[in-house]
Amino acid sequence: MKTRHFLLTLLASVTLLATGPIAAQQQRPVRLVVPYAAGGPIDVTARMLAERVKDTLGPVIIDNKPGAGGNIGADIVAKAPPDGLTIGIAATATHAVNPWLYSKIPFNAATDFAPITQMVRVPNVLVMNAETAQRLKINTVADLIRYAKANPAKLNYGSGGNGSAGHLAGELFKKQAGIFALHIPYNGGNPAQLALLSGQVDFNFDNLATAAPNIRSGKLKAIAVTTLQRSSAMPELPPVADTLKGFSIDTWWGLVAPAGTPHEVVVKLNQAFVAALNAPETKTRFATLLAEPVASSPEQFGAFMKSELSKYEAVVKATGARVD
Repeated sequence: MKTRHFLLTLLASVTLLATGPIAAQQQRPVRLVVPYAAGGPIDVTARMLAERVKDTLGPVIIDNKPGAGGNIGADIVAKAPPDGLTIGIAATATHAVNPWLYSKIPFNAATDFAPITQMVRVPNVLVMNAETAQRLKINTVADLIRYAKANPAKLNYGSGGNGSAGHLAGELFKKQAGIFALHIPYNGGNPAQLALLSGQVDFNFDNLATAAPNIRSGKLKAIAVTTLQRSSAMPELPPVADTLKGFSIDTWWGLVAPAGTPHEVVVKLNQAFVAALNAPETKTRFATLLAEPVASSPEQFGAFMKSELSKYEAVVKATGARVD
């Protein structure tokens, strides 16, 4: 019996050594930190993928850590042990905008994370109050620019706050179009949309998923999307870039691990989540959120985040926006 027990113990030890951190990872649940509150699009998509990868990775537990524009949750991931057991969401705000928006940030977006894969791209959309658009005879981006130039300082636009995606898109639009419109910041995207619906502001750059119900009901007039190409969610809408060359600001998020996570662990995570993103069921469910799945290699996602960080440096500095 003692010999048999020794052999079984030895076999177990050899197996653990042979498989390393991946095997250890499969023994414990993976913690996926979402740096935003439960119920939003980022949280919903993370939960969808967590369900689909459980057969490959084992249980994936969603841990919502909202606060400081996503910085609190991102910092938790940055400082977690690099063993693949803690991963998190990297988003436009946390990894492209906040490093330039906040004077102090507790992590380095460029060096403290190991990219796994991009998850999602959600177009933003230029929208007007439908009655305002009809009254001012604005149906296209060119119409809006023409009206703004003919009526200096008559237009305003709302956003979810200084430094928000809507604010940055609006300022970039003004700069490239050569127009002026007063920015009115609100405390969040929902109040900004309510202001647009009630006619308090003239136009907004909103998340397409958020704006879509009011576009379909006829309360909002959709003018253009902010991606370089048309969106499959609303293919009838032209890009702003058709009028203002190169204009591109969309919302994206993906998965990252702490820097120093072993390459083989990152590869295993990438393979599991890419398979989940490419599943037909995932594409169907994401479509209900007007979100487009984007599966990529760790190298592709890393290069993309680097380019976004550089792009938003110029955009944020041009607006002069600061949070602290």
